[in-house]
Amino acid sequence: MAGPQRFFDPSQPQTLQIATILFYIEAFFALVGSVGAALPFVLAFGAAGYGIANGKKWGYILGLVFALLRLGLQLVGQSLTSALNDPIGLMFAIALVALLLHPQSREYQKIWFS
Repeated sequence: MAGPQRFFDPSQPQTLQIATILFYIEAFFALVGSVGAALPFVLAFGAAGYGIANGKKWGYILGLVFALLRLGLQLVGQSLTSALNDPIGLMFAIALVALLLHPQSREYQKIWFS
């Protein structure tokens, strides 16, 4: 039998805890901030946060793919000056990628995620 399902795991490294919270925040703002085009991001961010909180490798991979996609769209999809006009969005995108690629996060997910 699998362990209890949770939305947040306080036993994970701080980098993954913060990434989980940022995924939930990103999902919320993608949901309220735009129309139907953001639906894949809403679902992916929510699922990634939930997957990481429950120690699932697919959650980590999904989160990394969509965090990189979000950062790429932030920088390339818009002009660089436009991306700099949204510094909070740019900071969230950079923070998510940095938290997921941090050595502490990578080592933890290699060892403990199934």
